[in-house]
Amino acid sequence: MKMMGRKHRQYFRIVAIDSRQPRDGRVLEELGSYDPQVKNTDERVKLKPDRIKYWMSVGALPSEKVTVFLKKYMKKFEELATQPAPAPEAPAPTA
Repeated sequence: MKMMGRKHRQYFRIVAIDSRQPRDGRVLEELGSYDPQVKNTDERVKLKPDRIKYWMSVGALPSEKVTVFLKKYMKKFEELATQPAPAPEAPAPTA
């Protein structure tokens, strides 16, 4: 997790990063986000399940906190990814 934001207003990005880089260093890819300030706990975490699965398949190891997020929220985001996108509404004809 890469810490962003400012003092008393943290924001975290869930990232794939080389273990030799510092916590807030250069990342390989952004995989999601975590905002602890959001009131609704189900909306605090955003994930990209397909990219997370890819990085896990090539040997990436999640941190302890990210492992908790994956167990809790991964199924929800996988279901959202498999749902078809809603069709855009056609513009109303003008006379």
